[in-house]
Amino acid sequence: MKLNYFKFLIFFGMLFAYGCKEPEARKPVYKSSGSFMKESIVRNKKLIVAEEKAIDSIIKSNPEKKYLASEKGYWYTYEIQNQKDTLRPKRGDVAFFDYEIFDLKGNIIYTALELRPQNYLVDKQEIMIGLRDGIKLMRKNEKVSFLFPSHIAYGYLGDKNRIGSNVPIICTVTLTDFKKESDNNNNNNNSSNQ
Repeated sequence: MKLNYFKFLIFFGMLFAYGCKEPEARKPVYKSSGSFMKESIVRNKKLIVAEEKAIDSIIKSNPEKKYLASEKGYWYTYEIQNQKDTLRPKRGDVAFFDYEIFDLKGNIIYTALELRPQNYLVDKQEIMIGLRDGIKLMRKNEKVSFLFPSHIAYGYLGDKNRIGSNVPIICTVTLTDFKKESDNNNNNNNSSNQ
């Protein structure tokens, strides 16, 4: 009887040990050939070429404006240029600006009133990629029109409201002021103490 009991304990112990074993990862049933990624790259390249062609036609149809190409892949022109000041917003500054957004045909998508004045902590706060870079090119009281391809505007997802998937935009920005982050905090503290 003891032998059967002993066999039962060994069998139960083996069963328990097998049941507590870590589950093994399953091997994939289907291995991708990478064709999806290749197709995606080709599709994105075609999209960028089409957007740049549309932007180029805007630039050519406005010969009175001087458009500059940025290193980040967008174009811009000064509507109002400030040649007196030399300072530009840099990382950690608080930029105060107004902006409005148009489609490439010049139709308004968002007015400055809808977007309300913005306070942006330069390079420390999330905003549209193109604006993040474009604001650092501006001086106080300048107004600049940016031509942003979709990949540095709202991208594949759009803004989930009025701007659809892969839509290039025109963004007109007026930089009203900028201050060091510490100056802005001191002003907020002084106004709350009064």
